[in-house]
Amino acid sequence: MSDLYAGLDVSLEKTSVCVVDAEGRIMMEKTTPSDPSCIADLLGPVTGSFKTVGLEAGPLSQWLYFGLKDARFPAICIETRHAKAAITAKSINKNDRNDARSIAHLVRSGWHKRGHVKSIESQELRSLLVAREFFVNKLRDHENEIRGLLRPFGLEVGRVGAAGFEARVRDLTEGRARLELIVDTLLRGRASMMDELAILHRELLRVTRNDEVCRRFMTIPGVGPVTG
Repeated sequence: MSDLYAGLDVSLEKTSVCVVDAEGRIMMEKTTPSDPSCIADLLGPVTGSFKTVGLEAGPLSQWLYFGLKDARFPAICIETRHAKAAITAKSINKNDRNDARSIAHLVRSGWHKRGHVKSIESQELRSLLVAREFFVNKLRDHENEIRGLLRPFGLEVGRVGAAGFEARVRDLTEGRARLELIVDTLLRGRASMMDELAILHRELLRVTRNDEVCRRFMTIPGVGPVTG
């Protein structure tokens, strides 16, 4: 049974697959939806023993990597710069098929560097931090927009904390019906975002309370849950 090496050129919708044997002969070249089960179904019938299934690190790489691992394929993620260098060196005409072929030959040769694939839990924690940061940034933008709308009328919100922001804005616009309508709408949107941010922040606090490393980091002066 011959040793096989597969290269995957992944896009959001389609993945080009190239399979070569130990001598570099092309055994299969096809396109399939970018889904680990579809890729596994395509690779399964190929006669031989897969030694490496390589794909370039990217937005879908974690999902495809763990999906192929679950299907018992020896998947690896290739560090992006190594993959790009190999593709540039081997492909005269750059297209999805030639890129998959270049990756297949790269993993066959062994001249590649594996990229680190974060665990599902690590990626979920990162997503939590990113989502929380999204709300923090949008809240700041929201408040700045309110400040900017009031400034042409000579209404300055000034230095005020998050807790007192709404009361200050309502006080400034009191008695001006149209401005009251505008800021009421914007402040209700702000309140909704603050509620959603609070949900994510509570989850972040729960994570840090149950993580020994985070608790150690938080013993450093100035280091809170987010930094920890």
